[in-house]
Amino acid sequence: MATLLGSRRRLRSCCRLRSAGEHRLATTHVQTERGQISVLILGFTVIALMLIVGGVDVTAVQLARARLLDAADGAALDASDALDRGSAYDGGLRSAIAITDGSVRRAAAQYLAVEPRPHGISSWVLTDGTGSADGQTAVVRLRGTADIPIAASVVEAFGGSVNITVESRARSGLR
Repeated sequence: MATLLGSRRRLRSCCRLRSAGEHRLATTHVQTERGQISVLILGFTVIALMLIVGGVDVTAVQLARARLLDAADGAALDASDALDRGSAYDGGLRSAIAITDGSVRRAAAQYLAVEPRPHGISSWVLTDGTGSADGQTAVVRLRGTADIPIAASVVEAFGGSVNITVESRARSGLR
């Protein structure tokens, strides 16, 4: 009986040692994994912020393009009404108001000089192609520099700014 009790005690102490060893291994394994989820959360947060910043900046450039196109439309409409007196009196009136490259450029430049620059555009200039190819249709090509709200310094580091070129056509018909 004494040997049986001794065997039971040895078995219990052996089981206690085994469970203590397993517990030590389990806690060691958990401690090496500690902090991994923080790195994952940080990585996903950085990616989400980059997507948000990119979306805001692309939207700002697209809105600046729309505003620049509106200004070019107004300049083209104003230039299509700029009658070139020399060609109108010499050649007579046709189906539309007679205009020239010079009259279109002058009228568009005057329109843009008094028109306030739209929000999101830091500068604008008339480019080559502004004029009238057929003597009746005013073509205004306008190039502007878009303001980028958040990542402007990053864009400047990679080459400067975002330039947008738009073209608008208008024709004033006679009845």
